[in-house]
Amino acid sequence: MRIEFTVSGRPDHKRIFNVLRNAVLGSGLAFEPAKINKNWPRLAYGPVLGYAQESLGEYADIYLTQPVSTQEARQALAQAAGNSLTIKRVERVPYALPSVSNLVAAACYWLEGDFKHLSPGPGLAEFINAPRAVAVITAPNGMTREENIKPYVLACEQPQADKIVLTLQTVEGKSLKPEYVVAAWLGLTIMQGEEFTVENVKFIREGLYWRDTQGALHRI
Repeated sequence: MRIEFTVSGRPDHKRIFNVLRNAVLGSGLAFEPAKINKNWPRLAYGPVLGYAQESLGEYADIYLTQPVSTQEARQALAQAAGNSLTIKRVERVPYALPSVSNLVAAACYWLEGDFKHLSPGPGLAEFINAPRAVAVITAPNGMTREENIKPYVLACEQPQADKIVLTLQTVEGKSLKPEYVVAAWLGLTIMQGEEFTVENVKFIREGLYWRDTQGALHRI
């Protein structure tokens, strides 16, 4: 079963995984055991939400050994999770298909902030479309490298003065943090690490997308 869900409280990826695992354990559903611990259910969760990011929905695959309807699975998981987890969607997925963690080809982010105050110059779309658009990333050892951000950006729109919609794709299996794109635009120093973020900008992951054989993107 593939589920889309949200969790209450702090969106920490370790907490999210624990809430999800406990919901499966308490659901009564016949689950396939995980390889690392036979008492735990086999789950595919992710991609992991970035530091300080929010999301409109998280995704996970739950591997079951007995067939159940999507409605039965939804009710069992919701009852076991209580107020800690809200299930938005449940669907059956063939066992042989790639897991949700391996399927993602792109992610859409909502960026919220006072962008006129943060950058009185050219907008983010103009920065990305410039002949040269790179992020200079500093590693913990002080070494720096340049990352061309243009191949990662599929779309960039600003429907409101305080909101930017940014869609980033993976390139050769590698993804780019939206924080790096914004920091490069604002001319901020980028320190490589999980906890890097941009102050006064809210990053909300709106959705994840997979790509078919024709190159078209579809929402997971």
